[in-house]
Amino acid sequence: MAQHNDLGRKGEDMAVRFLQEQGYFILERNWTNRGRKELDIIATKEDVVVFVEVKTRKVGSATTPISAVDDRKQRRIVMAADSYLKANRIDLRSRFDVIGIIYDDDASRIDHYEDAFRPRPKFYR
Repeated sequence: MAQHNDLGRKGEDMAVRFLQEQGYFILERNWTNRGRKELDIIATKEDVVVFVEVKTRKVGSATTPISAVDDRKQRRIVMAADSYLKANRIDLRSRFDVIGIIYDDDASRIDHYEDAFRPRPKFYR
């Protein structure tokens, strides 16, 4: 499990640097709502709050990073984002991005999926 967490932390560090290079301002990392719901990265760019889910996989992994953000994960992210916006009284447009990282010690690849998914009404039931 420690190796998995180390890989995830490396991926999140890479994602933060990538976002900053693209002009994003990082508001939070690993924000939790009383430990139940977590948001990997919360950033802003051009008056939009961006909730970023980061998924990191090693080269040759059987699954792709983006495939790990299924409906269940999306629902959790949306609910956590809603909690964050309410707790901080933020009334700005928001979107949900996914950053997929294929990690290799020599040459990692970062794919940024902007507006990767949208909340659906069933998420709130």
